Amino acid sequence: MPNKDYYKILGLNKSASPEDIKKAYRKLAMKYHPDRNKSNKAAEEKFKEISEAYAVLSDSEKKKQYDMFGAEGFQQRYSQDDIFSNFDFSNIFKEFGFGNIGGWKRGGGSGIFNPIFSGASRRSSYGAQSDPYSSIFTNFGGRTGAFKGQDVIYELPLHLQDIIKTEQKTISYNLGGINQQIKVKIPAGIADGKKLRLAGKGQPGPEGGPSGDLYIKIKILDHPIFHREGDDLYINREIKFSEAALGTKIEVPTIDGKRLSLKIPTGTQSGSKMRLRGHGMPRMNGGGRGDEYVKINVAVPKKLNKKQKVLLEELKNLGL
Repeated sequence: MPNKDYYKILGLNKSASPEDIKKAYRKLAMKYHPDRNKSNKAAEEKFKEISEAYAVLSDSEKKKQYDMFGAEGFQQRYSQDDIFSNFDFSNIFKEFGFGNIGGWKRGGGSGIFNPIFSGASRRSSYGAQSDPYSSIFTNFGGRTGAFKGQDVIYELPLHLQDIIKTEQKTISYNLGGINQQIKVKIPAGIADGKKLRLAGKGQPGPEGGPSGDLYIKIKILDHPIFHREGDDLYINREIKFSEAALGTKIEVPTIDGKRLSLKIPTGTQSGSKMRLRGHGMPRMNGGGRGDEYVKINVAVPKKLNKKQKVLLEELKNLGL
């Protein structure tokens, strides 16, 4: 995603008030509205651009992040899906009266925007993003008579152990007051925040239009022992000073329940990392598994008995 100056896109400066932002967007949206610019690709792109800018600058938290980190930093933190997620344009569009532009009337002026802003970015089952604006531009100008229903986002909490291998989960969600159940395949090694798309399982479309999609958003819960970074797992293990100096063997758990023997070499320093190749998380797109890293912490005793003190004094005198 190229860096975008959202203020410049709307013709504003950073001191613009919320009302200034709304007025600027309304003016430009009227000008570049697809129903006023049929088959005009440049106008379509401009409409997308100003809508994205408005979605960011009219949201206090997103605007704060954008002002703090700048265009590049903001776009590293927010995908286009994040920009439009949980954002309700319907009241604004009713206020703007977009529903009557170019003689087009449907749903009080909000329905025309549902295909784009209710679901934001359209993604494939494994997260590949397509054009999030495609639905709205195929629906303008009378090219189709029915509009897609709203998408539904369902957050699915999972433990690391749940994604060691591909599994099928049954989820329940509410759709129009009716409880729905559906089975979904969870790929092994799926990352936190990833979305799985189930086409046509969202809200019914208005006036007989196609249903929206159901997005299963993955939430990986913290593990009490393992810390995940990409496909690798990290675990802390503590050893005694004598074990670090002389070398030893320790037992280390893996995420899939195994117990492995790990050799600690003589003279191991606190903070050292030992790798257990292939004992991390499965790689979602195939190609084996990541690694498990064991971080060694050398424990320094807080209290010593008399004999231990004598021995350590002797070691000290010997240069240790």
